[in-house]
Parts: sequence; structure tokens; C-alpha cells
Amino acid sequence: MTKPEKPGRQQKRQMKSASRLFAVQALFQMEASDATLDDVRQQFETHRFGATLDGNEYARGNVSLFRAILNGALEHQGRIDQMTDRALAAKWPIDRIDPTLRALFRAAGAEMLAGNTPPKVVISEFVDVARAFFPEGKEPGFVNAVLDHMAREALPEAF
Repeated sequence: MTKPEKPGRQQKRQMKSASRLFAVQALFQMEASDATLDDVRQQFETHRFGATLDGNEYARGNVSLFRAILNGALEHQGRIDQMTDRALAAKWPIDRIDPTLRALFRAAGAEMLAGNTPPKVVISEFVDVARAFFPEGKEPGFVNAVLDHMAREALPEAF
């Protein structure tokens, strides 16, 4: 029996990126269906991480990062939503924006507040997530601007 290979640097990055995408999907699903954190987390970890569904192969993901984002988004949702509101135009509070973007801002805000990843990396990663959801739209630029504002509020020393 051969020992499984340890993931290389590039694969670790891809796993983290996949975890961010999964976290946004999970937060969206929780809001849309009123599912619990435990139910959604188990569903993603069991049926998405590294799974093949309908001929599509999902990335393995980084379980620790996925869980940290979900937990942080729920634990700090009020603070994250306030930071997001301050970054949005006055006529567009967070409860009026697209639910996918709302989930994205909450996931990114959770990772920023955890402080384990440089804010510019968090911004770049979540702009990429926005591109995955909105490949033809203006949303990635909007996400970049909002997350930049949030990061400067949450971690001004990083800029």
C-alpha cells in the first residue's frame, strides 16, 4: 500500500481557493434554506470536497479554512454586515444586495477578521470567487471595491 502524497504548494493554494468558494456556497445555502451550520458543513465536507457529481469533479478543499470561515462568518456576522454596509452606497444596505454577494462579503469579512491571511490576498481570492459566480458581470470590480474598504477598516495597519 502506498502512502498518499502530501499536497504541494500549488495544490495547497488551490485547496484554499476551493474552500473559499465552498464557504460562499454554504453561507448562501444556509440563508436560502434556513439549514443549520452543522448540516451544511457536513453536506459540503461529505458530498463536495473531492467528490464527483454529474461528471464534475470538485476540488478537495481545505477543511480547516472552510470551517474557520463559516464559524467566523456566523460568529461575527453583525460586525461584518456593518463593515459591508459602510462600504456600500447609502441606498444599498447589505440586505438589498444579491444574496450571493452577501455570502461572499460575509466569508471574506470572516477571513479578514481572523487575521491569518494578508488582506490583499483575501481581496484577490474573493474577487476570483466573484468571477466564478459572475463571469460576465461588473460584480468582481464591485467586490474588489467593497472588500478594499472593509479591509482598510478591519486592518488599517496592513495598508
